[in-house]
Amino acid sequence: MTDIAVTDRAILAIKTMITDGDLRPGDRLPPEKELSEHIGVSRNSLREATKALSVIRVLDIRQGDGTYVTSLAPELLIDALSFVLDLHEDSSVLQVLEVRRLLEPTAVEKACLLLDDEDLDRLDQMMAPLGPDSDVATLVEADIGFHHLINTRCGNGYLSSLLDGLSSATTRARLWRGLTEDRSVERTLLEHRRILAALRARRPDLARVQAAAHVAGVEAWVLRGFALPGHPDPEEGA
Repeated sequence: MTDIAVTDRAILAIKTMITDGDLRPGDRLPPEKELSEHIGVSRNSLREATKALSVIRVLDIRQGDGTYVTSLAPELLIDALSFVLDLHEDSSVLQVLEVRRLLEPTAVEKACLLLDDEDLDRLDQMMAPLGPDSDVATLVEADIGFHHLINTRCGNGYLSSLLDGLSSATTRARLWRGLTEDRSVERTLLEHRRILAALRARRPDLARVQAAAHVAGVEAWVLRGFALPGHPDPEEGA
């Protein structure tokens, strides 16, 4: 059996201990010698397994103290996906936007009846200082905050954290769109106000439609760019 296969077996064993409840969030793993004998792998393979699980934030290796199961909170576990998305070529942005378009309308629809009046006022305050003359970086920052607040109220921590990761992965494309497309700032503000109006009206169905149209606008711009020879590279324009 190869070292990789043995390490995979150790990873699976630790995962099973967590899913079976033998290890809970915050628990310290048994001593290395004891755990390696229990799993039936070498201490070296166990070390490789714990390193791999620490990368995806399942375990927390504390030098001189031991290895612990993390809180396993959604935002921790999604971090690894965000890291992978940041490494991808800009051509993958279109695929990321497609996933966001499929998921975000659902989050907005679910949040519609869970957002309270204070939340809605905060969304209004984020948009109030912005206008057609606002700079693109300020708009994108407000855009991220706007969607983050709505998504955190969807009632599903994994969905909210996943969308945060997808949003950060498409920030560069949104910045480039704002710099190259006429009236993009004005259009984005209008789309936000339509989403907010639907949320204030407590219309989940309408909020879902407006959210889908908003993400689709950026997706359509990226698609047009890839369809044209010599399309602008978001990486070069950042």
